[in-house]
This record gives sequence, structure tokens and C-alpha cells, in this order.
Amino acid sequence: MAHPVLWQFRYSHFNEKARWALDYKRFPHVRRSLLPGLHIPRVLWLTRQKALPVLMLEGNTIADSTRIIEALERVQPDPPLYPADPAARRQATLLEDFFDEELGPHLRRALFYELLPFTDYAAALIATGTSATTRRLYRAAFPLIRQVMRLDMGINAESAAVSRAKVDAAFDRVERELQPSGYLVGDRFSVADLTAAALLSPLVIPPEFPYALPGPLPKPLATYRESVSGRRGYQWVLEMYRRHRGTSSELA
Repeated sequence: MAHPVLWQFRYSHFNEKARWALDYKRFPHVRRSLLPGLHIPRVLWLTRQKALPVLMLEGNTIADSTRIIEALERVQPDPPLYPADPAARRQATLLEDFFDEELGPHLRRALFYELLPFTDYAAALIATGTSATTRRLYRAAFPLIRQVMRLDMGINAESAAVSRAKVDAAFDRVERELQPSGYLVGDRFSVADLTAAALLSPLVIPPEFPYALPGPLPKPLATYRESVSGRRGYQWVLEMYRRHRGTSSELA
């Protein structure tokens, strides 16, 4: 039987959410990394939409990180990411939805607003893992790619300010929901914790994140990260990664 294949972007936080679920469940899989923009024809052919991650599992093509986790939970329920208690499960999935909608797109916009002016760093980050020729071509095309990304994600000074406020509100929600156990729901790690921590990871940059950055952060990004580093929610993300990110289940 063919192993599952995860089509991904290396540095996307929604892709990290799906990767972490696969690794947490110790689910052997193959990863295929694509370049943003250049991924569209392949993903449209697979799914009739353009977003990643996409998981090929048991003959099914599953798009969207939430649906991927639902499928993994059915196929391999242990270790569980959904609480057994129905009320706790509802709370965990409600929090998952909140972070997916109210954090994920906004952190992406806020970070890209700071990152995109730094052509060399941004192109190197996005093209990590590709051939030297691909990296050179991607760097040469990046001024155009930058404009497309700004239009596609609605990135401008006003929208970035709104998105930073949304990120602050997501940190507030994490800190408000934290239980004495250190988790967001009940007394064990769940999809709520995985989602919040994965979606905050591009700002927190935990040491356990599976891909190294291409160098020191550009100053505006480093300043943004430093501005939230004292928050309880920031330290909680580091703790979730320390406790639960574990080792990769990726197959060579």
C-alpha cells in the first residue's frame, strides 16, 4: 500500500498544523514541498482549489488542515487529538475553528507585511529546499511575486494593523482558556492546543519547528517577535512544542 503523501509549504503554519498531527500520531508519510505560486496548477488538478496542505490518504485526496486531522483521527485514533468527553470535544473543535479563522490568516498577513520588502530573505525563505537554479529564478521573479502576494492576501499597512490586533486577541484567548493542567481543554493535549501553537509558530519560532530559517530575521520581524515574547501565551507555545512536537514521521 502506498504511503500517505502530504503536499505542503515548508513555512506555512496551516501546513505545520497538518504535519504536527501526522508526527504526533507517528503516522509514516511522504512530504512533497511546493513553491507558493508555482503550486497552483498541481493543487488545482488534485483538488480543484489552490490551498495547501493536501493529504493523499488511502486513495482519498483531503484538502484543509482541519479535514486532514479529522481523517487521521478516524484512521488512527491513538493517540487521540479529540477529547473523549463530548462537551470537551465540542470545546476543543470550537477553539480549533476560532484559531483557524481569527488567528491563522491574520498572522500570515501581519508577518508578510513585514517580510515582503526584504527580497533576498523572503525569496530564500520561501524557496528553501529547492535547487540553486530554482532559487535564483525565484529570487529574480520575486518583485512580481511580491505584488501578487500583496493583492492575493490584501496586504497593506491598514490591514496589517488590523491583523496584528487579531493576533493579540488570539494570544488573549489562549491565556484566558488555559486550564490548570497547562492545556486549553481538560487535562491533556488536544487539537485545540496543536492548532493554537502551530498557527502561532511563525511568530514564536520554537526550536522544535521542523525547518530551519535561512538566517537572522529582518529587523521588523525580530522587533515584532520581541514585542510579544513576554506574553504567557508566547511561553505556552514554546512549552507545547517542547512537550509534544516530538520526532518527525516523514519517510525519506
